[in-house]
Amino acid sequence: MKKTTHLHLTTIISIAMCTLIACTNPTAQIQKDSDQETETTPQTWAEKLGFPAGKKVLILHADDIGMCPEANISAKRQLSQDEIQSAAVMMPCPNAAEFIEWAIEHPNEDVGLHLTLTSEWKTYRWGPVSDPADVPGLIDPDGKLWRDVPPVVQNATAAEVETEIRAQIEKAISLGYRPDHIDTHMGTLYGSHEFTAAYLKVAEEYQIPAMVIDMSNPEVVKGFKDKGYPIGPEMIDLVNNYSLPKLDFFSSTINGDSYEDKCEKFFGLVKSIPPGLTEIIFHPSELTDNLKTITNSWQQRSWESQMFADPKVKAFLEDEGIIFTNWKDIMKRFKERK
Repeated sequence: MKKTTHLHLTTIISIAMCTLIACTNPTAQIQKDSDQETETTPQTWAEKLGFPAGKKVLILHADDIGMCPEANISAKRQLSQDEIQSAAVMMPCPNAAEFIEWAIEHPNEDVGLHLTLTSEWKTYRWGPVSDPADVPGLIDPDGKLWRDVPPVVQNATAAEVETEIRAQIEKAISLGYRPDHIDTHMGTLYGSHEFTAAYLKVAEEYQIPAMVIDMSNPEVVKGFKDKGYPIGPEMIDLVNNYSLPKLDFFSSTINGDSYEDKCEKFFGLVKSIPPGLTEIIFHPSELTDNLKTITNSWQQRSWESQMFADPKVKAFLEDEGIIFTNWKDIMKRFKERK
């Protein structure tokens, strides 16, 4: 981690969108607000979209698809078997087009784009989709995307970021697929409010929902700030003025010391999430020797490929009364209720 305060804050953002859980428990605030407003006033995005009040509505979402064959295999199986609800493809990566082809053949599945502005692994790297000459600030000395968020924030302009994320969307469209949603790899598009502005602008222009967390709840904002996330008034205004659906909360699976420990931590996570619309992300991949050469997180990714098919995990989610949704359903409900 970099030593200066500026780099420290932007590095926090790079992990924030991948590790953020409900930093504070807004349950009390939600209850307080509900006592003050009429029953017809939605208190969460889940309620705004027509889900029952007081229910936890989840999207189990696979990130980093298209990165390698192992990720594609896992996501195809999990989506096809209704173990998860959503996945997102990294268009600069070598196996992205293959998964886009699968998505075209499976139009009922929810497949979006994991907009990618970094290339973090030691030896397994990729460059931009757009012409490097058009986005020089996104390119590191090796000719690839930067490894981490701080160099992107330091070197790239918002215009370059917009150019690249448009190129990634247009690449998917050129292959015959319109993404169901967009989100941000390593949280880079929240690395500065200028990047966020480009992200939300593109989402609204294409009418493709972006992964955005509602910041109208002061307890949620306070939770971010208490954890050190650089959420300023510009960012809050951008999110509050964003016109497409938002999440109430966002989280990720937690690393475990064993498969059983990982499952137990997932159970605790789900229990801790307040009622509302929450996306929980993870990074499933089949365990192979090749995966071990790509990432040192191979064990966690392998367990994440297994756990949502596990009868005990399925039984837990059923016992908790979880309602599942995806971005296709969210946008359908959003359009119907406008």
